[in-house]
Amino acid sequence: MKVYAISDLHLSFNTDKPMDVFGERWENYESKIKENVDELLNDDDVLIIAGDLSWAMQIADADADLKFIGSLKGTKIIVRGNHDYWWKSISSVREKVEGMQTFALQNDAVKIGKFIFAGTRGWVIPEPGKGLSDEDKKIYNRELIRLEMALQNADKLKEEGDEIIAVLHFPPFNSAIEDNEFTALLEKYGVKKCVYGHLHGKIKYSSSVQNKNGIEYYLSSCDKIYFDPILIAED
Repeated sequence: MKVYAISDLHLSFNTDKPMDVFGERWENYESKIKENVDELLNDDDVLIIAGDLSWAMQIADADADLKFIGSLKGTKIIVRGNHDYWWKSISSVREKVEGMQTFALQNDAVKIGKFIFAGTRGWVIPEPGKGLSDEDKKIYNRELIRLEMALQNADKLKEEGDEIIAVLHFPPFNSAIEDNEFTALLEKYGVKKCVYGHLHGKIKYSSSVQNKNGIEYYLSSCDKIYFDPILIAED
């Protein structure tokens, strides 16, 4: 079994919000993703999709986008991104993806083979020398609690030889890759790999793997990885 990752699909099959307005790279990107996933993955592999799945505002309008995700090979692990406004409650999302070989994570974890996937959205990490607004700080603290809830769930599922893979939408560090409360939690619970997305265009972050304090961090935004899922782990 292999574990791959991609994120920020921003699908809009039922929404008039085409992504090719952001450049030629995005032309027919849905077909590129489908072709690349089908070429890389087997049915028993796992595909992490780290948030920003659909531009839909209501879950009914996300039907076609979720069916596209469900049609991809492998078992899909999804988390909510900051643009997933249609994701109102975890129960409604899980009901919608039932039968699609798709697991929706929200502050919890799921075990597949020897891998345990622990997921939440995350939030903005302060840049060097800067703070957060009161509202951002409130959400930041809430997401810290949610990440620990997810990791606690993962820890309960863990047996000898298992590996925890954390899944966030927001990067768990700033552009200077500084230590912070999010990275401290990942280290506390023995996470060895963490997948994140959110970042597009010209950014300071490297699109390659970041190795920090024994954890490998993978940026999976689809335009940064040329719509080709990246290999995270294999058994």
